Amino acid sequence: MERDESQAPEPGPGEAAPASGASDGDSSPETVAQPRGESLEAQLAKAQEEAIKFRDNWHRAEADFQNYKRRTEQERDESRKFANVSVIINLLPVLDDFERAFGSLDSRLAGLSWFDGIYLIYRKLQQLLENSGVTPIQTDGQAFDPRFHEAVAHAEGEEGKVISEVQRGYKLHDRVLRPAMVVVGKGSEKMTDDTGQTPEGGNGS
Repeated sequence: MERDESQAPEPGPGEAAPASGASDGDSSPETVAQPRGESLEAQLAKAQEEAIKFRDNWHRAEADFQNYKRRTEQERDESRKFANVSVIINLLPVLDDFERAFGSLDSRLAGLSWFDGIYLIYRKLQQLLENSGVTPIQTDGQAFDPRFHEAVAHAEGEEGKVISEVQRGYKLHDRVLRPAMVVVGKGSEKMTDDTGQTPEGGNGS
């Protein structure tokens, strides 16, 4: 008698019998498992938080770069403005010598060719320094300012005011190259009071 191939083989020892009514690849909606982990709302909130963090970091990096660029430009400008400061400082004594020489010469020499030639050299040196940003420090009648003036003596005169200049000072743009040496007023000594009497009580005659 032939074996019917359409009949399923009987399970062997220890094997489970196939479930009736189920076929391979057949799954019902009730058997689909839900994804585990965070919900979509939580994932969206987390993504938004990270986006804000990245944006803030980008803004901070951009601000740092702009500050660095501005600082670099300022340093470049400073270097360009004060590149020749050592040369200029060494030229100031030459300018002083010219001025002392002109101050001691007889005025009757003015108009002579050699005098005019030397004065022309002096003016060219002055113009060269002015074009480089060098300006003299104002002194006469100015209030004494330790940032720009150096007091070498005190004399009778308006207190705290510059009376005379001993050596001219110079600035390079807004930086002091050499302070001006000046004589500062210390006030006038009053020998009589307003009534015309001396401090000892006598009259002023």
